[in-house]
Amino acid sequence: MRDLPLPLALTARLLPVALLACGGWAMTSGPFAAEPAGQDSARAPESTSGPASASPSAPSASAATQTYAKAPDPCAGLAGKTVTSLVPGAKAAGKEIASTDESLRRTCSWNALHGYDYRWLDVSYEIRKSDDEARSAYEQRTGEKSGGGSVPGLGDAAYSVVDVATEDGQQTREGVVIVRASNALVVVTYNGSDFESKKAPSADVINKGAIKAAKEAVAALDGGG
Repeated sequence: MRDLPLPLALTARLLPVALLACGGWAMTSGPFAAEPAGQDSARAPESTSGPASASPSAPSASAATQTYAKAPDPCAGLAGKTVTSLVPGAKAAGKEIASTDESLRRTCSWNALHGYDYRWLDVSYEIRKSDDEARSAYEQRTGEKSGGGSVPGLGDAAYSVVDVATEDGQQTREGVVIVRASNALVVVTYNGSDFESKKAPSADVINKGAIKAAKEAVAALDGGG
């Protein structure tokens, strides 16, 4: 076979390269090119008869709510006159009990012996992550203390119980009030003994005292105490 003239030979060799180049242009810049990322979102929809696109997800109705972010100062939750009336002889300032996490739980304690009459009062705040968590804790606490009853008009839910114990002939009566207010729990413990008569204060005295302290402590959550 006779060799091709030089220009024709060169053309034959370059033709495959040209075809590949044209094919590459068609795939990258021509009619077969893929659209750049994100371009689909800028194009107008071709038809409105199809299903509507999903809207952004709205927050779940069961999402955790947290009305109170941290526990207030428990020793400032009661008025000075309330402390002195419930715990005669005690300093109104009270004493805060050490806590591993004061943003979640804080407790203040008052106690004093006035003559032969002894009183002890604790006010505790517990902050939970949500209303549901606080509700669960409230139900568990109240379920563990039978014999009590609800306290209407106090927080979202409130429960009061009074018990009496006798040791070595000495009676001690204790009242506990548990309150749930949104995602917070307020727990008041109030007890007393008379070391002269060996008797305890009446259930009415202890119960009313604990409820009075609980009402002020709950008001203090919103700065009303």
